[in-house]
Amino acid sequence: MTTSTENINKTYWTNSNYNGEIQNERLEGNAKFTFPSGTTYIGEFKDGEFHGHGILHYGNGAKYEAIWEKGVAKEGQYTFPDGLTYDANDWKYCDGYDRRFYTETLHGLKPAGRSQLKDNEPPQVIPHDCYDVGDGIYNPTSRIVTDYNGEFVRNADDDEHQWIIRTCRKGWDEHVGGQNPRLKPDISKLKN
Repeated sequence: MTTSTENINKTYWTNSNYNGEIQNERLEGNAKFTFPSGTTYIGEFKDGEFHGHGILHYGNGAKYEAIWEKGVAKEGQYTFPDGLTYDANDWKYCDGYDRRFYTETLHGLKPAGRSQLKDNEPPQVIPHDCYDVGDGIYNPTSRIVTDYNGEFVRNADDDEHQWIIRTCRKGWDEHVGGQNPRLKPDISKLKN
């Protein structure tokens, strides 16, 4: 059986694009595949599936590099946009014991009074009554997350809503303390 190999650059009706080798009219060989979201896969294909070494590059700068077998990642590594590499067996970042941001583990803590509020500095301005959820702004009234440019990202379900209002940075200040009972009480408030 004779095999023919050629290169194509084809955009599909889904607005995805394949630019690379084909063999016997199948996506096979080295190629770049761009998804409608902008995520790209650069690597090897076999019979129309990711197969061999390939890297998914995400729009936010993250990447997932893997060895693929018939479209399934058999061994891979995820790298966040800031260079932090995820390691499922030895994950020490954001584990509840060390609350530093990744950039703080690399470059140290800032002096008192100049605390870092999120990993990327300077932090985004959060509208009043909204929350910064890391990949955008959350409005608890509409339960919608938008990116920092105001574009829709997702609707929050009940579990995410509760986590956000319990955990994330707010767009307003609140009084969180009270008078320390060990301090001498304000005598002016004790008048009869």
